[in-house]
Amino acid sequence: CQLSQALNGVSDKAKEAKEFLVQLKNMIQQIQENGVEFEACLVAQCDSLIEALTRQKAKLLTKVTKEKEYKLKVVRDQITHCTMKLRQTTGMMEYCLEVLKENDPSGFLQISDALIKRVTSSQDQWVKGALEPKVGPDFDLTLNTDSLMQTILQLDFCQGKVESGPSVPAAPLLQLEKCCTRNNSATLGWRVSVPTGCPIEGYILELDDGNGGQYREVYVGKETVCTVDGLHFNSSYNARVKAYNGIGVGPYSKTVVLKTSDVAWFTFDPTSAHRDITLSNENQTATCSSYDDRVVLGTAAFSKGTHYWEVRIDRYDNHPDPAFGVARINTMKEMMLGKDDKAWAMYVDNNRSWFMHNNSHTNRAEGGITKGSTVGILLDLTKRTLTFFINKEQHGPTAFDNLDGVFVPAVSLNRNVQVTLLTGLEVPKNLKQ
Repeated sequence: CQLSQALNGVSDKAKEAKEFLVQLKNMIQQIQENGVEFEACLVAQCDSLIEALTRQKAKLLTKVTKEKEYKLKVVRDQITHCTMKLRQTTGMMEYCLEVLKENDPSGFLQISDALIKRVTSSQDQWVKGALEPKVGPDFDLTLNTDSLMQTILQLDFCQGKVESGPSVPAAPLLQLEKCCTRNNSATLGWRVSVPTGCPIEGYILELDDGNGGQYREVYVGKETVCTVDGLHFNSSYNARVKAYNGIGVGPYSKTVVLKTSDVAWFTFDPTSAHRDITLSNENQTATCSSYDDRVVLGTAAFSKGTHYWEVRIDRYDNHPDPAFGVARINTMKEMMLGKDDKAWAMYVDNNRSWFMHNNSHTNRAEGGITKGSTVGILLDLTKRTLTFFINKEQHGPTAFDNLDGVFVPAVSLNRNVQVTLLTGLEVPKNLKQ
């Protein structure tokens, strides 16, 4: 009985030992996997420092180049100036020596006073410091790297373990293959860089203003992909993301630069169109079921840059007067474009046109539209102006100026007109005032 109990005890120990061996073998695999991840993290951290140092080196080299170019220009200018003065002085000396050789005393007396004045004046030109270099050959720039070198040499691992307590999340990794732009929208994707065992509660995505300005939060949440709409066209945005948990907010990811489209490709917007408007041709062609004018807007919104698009007249019956231009998103949809203060438009029939804003009609111009005509709209938010074209030719003067804010393309039409939107066009040249 005692032997049996002893064997049971040994059997239990043998079973525990087998389980322990399995645990140790699993640990070998975990150590190898963690080693690869840890090495990758270390390389990434060191590469980040090297990149920062490389960028700083480029900036410092630029300063040295500027200093060198400044010194060279000063010295070359001084050489040119001194050479010119020396040539003048030498020429005058040679002339004076020739005069002194003359045997005609009366002739010499007539010009001697003038020569004395010229020689004295020439001597006065060589003022104190004229024959001293304005700059020296040495570069008065000092770069002290001692403290930084000491810091680099002392760079080492902390003795504490990550597992010793909870911490903030590591910097996420932006996935460049998921980061892209379309028109004035940007899509970004990212992932967790190093699994630390600390749960991540969410992410904070930040973009600058497209002009190198301050960052702002554009997304806070648990998703790892985000699309940001309503950006400026023809702009470069810097984007970065960081993660947070119950402990706090982690460090930022590396920055990625996203460039929005130079020109806008857009369609009519079915969600904002008056209910009497019918869209077809992938929302590029608009018709109306009402005899009254109805408004349809475009899907693009502009607040910066220069943009040009056209509207082609596909059908034109009974000489109606459709209107074309820009509007705020909340302009009235059940009347002609430009009747309220939230739209800026040109309405045109087969003979003439007018500009209209807030129901004020101005600048009547001769010349109209027919089937096949194109009406062009040029919105220049750099100059803050709106200009119109018919069949590629500017129609009338600049229609509106001092425009400010966010504008969407807009058209009003009735059942006698069908139009098609043409976008992604180059800006016309040779504008009239």
